[in-house]
Amino acid sequence: MNPAPFPSELRTPRLLLRQFVHDDWPAMHDHYRDPECTAYTFRRALSEGESWRAMASMVGHWQLRGYGPFAVVEQDSQQVVGAVGLWYPNDWPEAEIKWALRKAFWGRGYAAEAVRAVQAPACQHPGNPPISFINGENQPSLQLAQAVGAQLEKVMEFRGAPWHMYRHPAAGPQ
Repeated sequence: MNPAPFPSELRTPRLLLRQFVHDDWPAMHDHYRDPECTAYTFRRALSEGESWRAMASMVGHWQLRGYGPFAVVEQDSQQVVGAVGLWYPNDWPEAEIKWALRKAFWGRGYAAEAVRAVQAPACQHPGNPPISFINGENQPSLQLAQAVGAQLEKVMEFRGAPWHMYRHPAAGPQ
């Protein structure tokens, strides 16, 4: 029996999580061009072309895996806040819930709200409950993983640095 398809759209009281469209890339470039936003992932700011390709890889992830990161849209302003969703690059240890928000939207609770919306369908997907795979120096993301109920499972060497593997709760959001 095939599992139910991953939802292509989710809503929270303040956010719409939907698949990316071409017009989202300038907002995502606002994230990717900021060296503070990319310090623990790409380790540098990205060019416009690199930002477009990063967003295109999230679109392609849906085609290849049947799930992927969502464009997170603030419902009141219709602005793209960033990306949150289920993600499983080939070099990752397992499927993870990822997040990447534009700096202008940090500190508003949007990341936690979006992650909690993704947890329930992600935990119903086949396999283990998802992880979040976080560079050990990324304190804000480590704190967010804990705030949404994920538990540290192990620390492992990845890309020349210690990365923390947090497991999301099997029952979804707390």
